[in-house]
Amino acid sequence: MAVVSRFLLDLRAKVNDLEKQLTDTKKVLTETKEKLEKTENALADTEDTLQQTETELAESKNALEKVISENEGVVNNLNTELETVKKTLDDQTTKTTTFENNLALKDAKVSEAEEKVASLTMELETSSSKLESVRSDLEGKISGLEGQLNEVNSKIAANQEQINTLNIQLEEANSKLSAAETDKQQLTSQLNEAKEVLSQKENEVQDLTTKITEDEHVIQSTTAQLSEVEGELEELKPPELGTGGFVSSERLTCPMCGAVGHNIKTIEDKTKVLSYVGHIPMYAKKRVCKKCGYEF
Repeated sequence: MAVVSRFLLDLRAKVNDLEKQLTDTKKVLTETKEKLEKTENALADTEDTLQQTETELAESKNALEKVISENEGVVNNLNTELETVKKTLDDQTTKTTTFENNLALKDAKVSEAEEKVASLTMELETSSSKLESVRSDLEGKISGLEGQLNEVNSKIAANQEQINTLNIQLEEANSKLSAAETDKQQLTSQLNEAKEVLSQKENEVQDLTTKITEDEHVIQSTTAQLSEVEGELEELKPPELGTGGFVSSERLTCPMCGAVGHNIKTIEDKTKVLSYVGHIPMYAKKRVCKKCGYEF
């Protein structure tokens, strides 16, 4: 009886260890699933993110393969333990049968030991009942473990399908990236050609701008000379005949100092553009006192 009790305790300890290993395996599978979900969400990022996702996917795949390998080892261990338990049960059944036969022989040979035989028979029946109960419990746990093992295999198959899907998406992303690189190279070539044309046009515009600037300087110089000549002609202009007789040029009087006549000159007012002749502006006229410099 002590041997049977010890065997049952050892068997219980092994079952507990197997349940703990199964719980750890479930935890690893859950963590692996979370990593795969994160990897799937990261596939929509830029090329750098894509490369990082590839690395994470490889790591997740390695981890999953490692878990699969470990689970296969656990399954093998469970099968080995199951065979050991079945063998042990068979051995115990054989020993029980042998023990019963020995008791029967002793009953036939030793009548004095009938009471002891009856007591041993009762103990044997109790032990058999307990053994049947333990065997039933073990079979129930083994059935549960087999169900859990089937669930683990289903999850492994689902994770493998997710890995295949991620690999297909990764190949599609790489294809799109390659096409984008080709388009980028074509656009870069077109941009370089456009830059060359733009550079040529800018050089032409620069030349035209320089020429226009030179022409404007010449025109401004000529216009200034014309203004001075007009001012001098204005001073030499004979008096006009008004409604009341002759009007003298002395009527142009500086409002600041009172200077008249040749002390008043007419120049262009650069702040007032009347019109344009081509690119040449035509300015309004203003008068300047030569004595005090007042403009009016």
